[in-house]
Amino acid sequence: MRDRRAAAFALLLAVLGTVTTAMGFRIEDGLPPPVAEPEPPPAAFASAPLSEAAEPVPAPPSRAAAVKKDTMKRSAPVRLDIPAIKLRTPVTAVGLRRDGTIDVPPLRADAPAGWYKNAPSPGESGAAVLVGHVDTAREGPAVFYRLRELRRGDRISVRRTDGTAAEFVVSKVTTHPKNDFPSDDVYGPVDGPELRLITCGGTFDRSQGSYRSNVVVFARRAP
Repeated sequence: MRDRRAAAFALLLAVLGTVTTAMGFRIEDGLPPPVAEPEPPPAAFASAPLSEAAEPVPAPPSRAAAVKKDTMKRSAPVRLDIPAIKLRTPVTAVGLRRDGTIDVPPLRADAPAGWYKNAPSPGESGAAVLVGHVDTAREGPAVFYRLRELRRGDRISVRRTDGTAAEFVVSKVTTHPKNDFPSDDVYGPVDGPELRLITCGGTFDRSQGSYRSNVVVFARRAP
């Protein structure tokens, strides 16, 4: 199941980087379906593209007990709050289309962030992933326009359908060329609840009609 989720994650990168103009952002039809599941390498998580990610190595017993205690039950996120950049937005679940491609939030400046529902929910053990548009051609800045401004120590709160809130602290904000995306770091196994926020960024390539990079916010469960 984790490999299937990981394979689907790879498609998000292409989705987040497609734009119509220097301010634009649109979703192309016909995104390729998730790749087939590979055979996992023995004993450890492989340093390989996302589509080749293996099952994580179980944590030592003492550490596993601590993770279990800190883990929340599965519950879909409904709101994302990031005070440092004055972001307060609903969160909608996104999954797979009938043709096997990844669905995305609507292409509007006021569109919510999207949680990939086949991944962990925020607060569960593992890396929960939220994606969002950076801008649109017609309306300008979108939900994750200021994501790149976050700094280490900034707080993130995710309200869930069960009435609880998963609290996170930003550990780092990185920008990566799309041809050198750190799949292992973003989607690899972790020993507790973590969060990833992803949008497009960097410079705009007019010849390709897309941004050249992805902005990724890494956050860990707050103490």
